[in-house]
Amino acid sequence: MSAELVFAPMQLEDLDAVVASEKESAQFPWSRALFADSLHAGYSSWVLRREGVLIGHAVLLAIMDESHLLVITVRPRWQGQGFGARLLEHVVARARQAAASQMFLEVRASNRVAQALYGKRGFSEIGRRRGYYPDADGLREDAIVMRREL
Repeated sequence: MSAELVFAPMQLEDLDAVVASEKESAQFPWSRALFADSLHAGYSSWVLRREGVLIGHAVLLAIMDESHLLVITVRPRWQGQGFGARLLEHVVARARQAAASQMFLEVRASNRVAQALYGKRGFSEIGRRRGYYPDADGLREDAIVMRREL
C-alpha cells in the first residue's frame, strides 16, 4: 500500500463509479437511488481512492449515540489487501466524531471473510436476523448482527 490512499466524502458525481463498484462486488447491490437518498439525507458517505481509482465506499448512519454501518464495499480486485480494514476504521473514526458510543452492522451469514474482518476490528455477534437477505436461489439468508463499542 505504498501509493497514497484518499478518503473523501461521497458526492453525486461519484455515483456512477460507486454503483459500478457495487455491481461488480455484490450479488444484490445497492441502487443508485439508495446512494442518492443517503447523500440527500446527510448520511456519512465515503469513497476510498488510490491514485484516483475508486477502491471502495461506505455509508454510515449516525444518530444519537449509535451508528449503523449500512454498506461497506471494496472492489474485488482490491480485496484481501487491507483496504477493507482501512475503510472500516475510517468510518469508525467518523462515528466517534459524531459522538456515537457504539456501531452496529449486519453481514450475511455466509460472508465469513467479512465476519472475520469485523471480529478482528472489535465487533462481536449480538444476534441474528432470520431471512434478512435475499439469496441467489430465491430464498432468504440470515444476517449476523454485530456491534462494537466505540
